[in-house]
Amino acid sequence: QISIMPLVHLFARATMTKAIPLPALQKSLCAIWGTTPQTTKLMLTRVDDWTHDSFNEDIYVSIRAMGKSDRTRDTVLEGMNRVQEEFLTVADLVANVRLETYQKEHYFHLPPKPTPVP
Repeated sequence: QISIMPLVHLFARATMTKAIPLPALQKSLCAIWGTTPQTTKLMLTRVDDWTHDSFNEDIYVSIRAMGKSDRTRDTVLEGMNRVQEEFLTVADLVANVRLETYQKEHYFHLPPKPTPVP
């Protein structure tokens, strides 16, 4: 199973009226990739439009994940198919899914510092 899937960026047209249930989709993605909500962050961006509407998608799903030896092309493609199916099943959304991997030594993350409690 894939252990870390840190960022899922969702793009949808601002005019789309279908609901995008982020908590339910996050739960599904965690189940697919074997992750937790702490490592599977979904971010939604509403856009005015996008070019070339040849896929008739409701939502564009861009996933970034660390490249690891167990993330073979077949494993990743199977996971992507499951993501696409979950968007349709959970939210009735036609998803155009892309996944990009990166090397650990090229990944940096700086979360905000904890706010002191008065």
